[in-house]
Amino acid sequence: MQIAIVTNSLAGAGKAIQLSIHIQRYLNTRKLVSEIFKENEWTNKIYHFDQIWIVGGDGTVNHFINQFHNINKPLCIFNGGTGNDFYALLYKPMTVENQINYVLQSKPRPIDAGRCNGRYFLNGVGIGFEGAVVNSLINTKKLSGKKSFMLHVLKHIFFYKAQRYRLYSEERKVDNHYFMISISNGKRYGGGFYIAPLAEPDDGLLEIILVKELSIFQRLKSLPLVEKGKHLSLPFVEYFRTRKISVAIDKGVIQAHLDGEYMEGKEFEIEILPGHFRFIY
Repeated sequence: MQIAIVTNSLAGAGKAIQLSIHIQRYLNTRKLVSEIFKENEWTNKIYHFDQIWIVGGDGTVNHFINQFHNINKPLCIFNGGTGNDFYALLYKPMTVENQINYVLQSKPRPIDAGRCNGRYFLNGVGIGFEGAVVNSLINTKKLSGKKSFMLHVLKHIFFYKAQRYRLYSEERKVDNHYFMISISNGKRYGGGFYIAPLAEPDDGLLEIILVKELSIFQRLKSLPLVEKGKHLSLPFVEYFRTRKISVAIDKGVIQAHLDGEYMEGKEFEIEILPGHFRFIY
């Protein structure tokens, strides 16, 4: 078996590249062939390998699936970034060596992908408040886990204003002001916020969570509930599932993120692609 180890030298403040080297050394002890590909070395050469192991956080994974969005090779993720939400969805806590051994003896399973205006995602699309938070994180030093996200959440939570959006799907047509809109394939993002606690990444559906305008007190009171995934029954939260949805805005632009990567536009067309990738987990 030959394994391509793809990584980003900046991910996790250098953690990902060191972890990639550690993985390769361990594979050497198993007499398995591997090669490390840094971010500027991601070429079609990786198609010659039997498996592709992605070492990094959600950003690294997102960049990979957008560059190789039709890849059918078995994939897996190793925790090498600051935000590792999709990794946490697929894998239980274990040592690197245990994960390597587990992956080597396991078979790939289909995982859904989302697509928004031609860009692919695994966790979800966060619109409104979340988009503004991620935009403010650009060019700042990222801390581990949810620390960076939480810090910028607190910076925006007092002043962000709900925007008016038009949403359309087979299940629902809406024209209203919303504080935030989450369109999710995975359960969590932001380094550990369970935005869509009922989501399953292999059910062929998107989870839609709409949060109406909130007072400052409501925002502060509900934040811990969102973090724990206990918010779906709150009176200002609307929740449903769909396979495809469009979101548009009349004034300004939609501020959003895809798996933590900032994106903006006037209208988003978002759909689920059932079983689009194969992950070993």
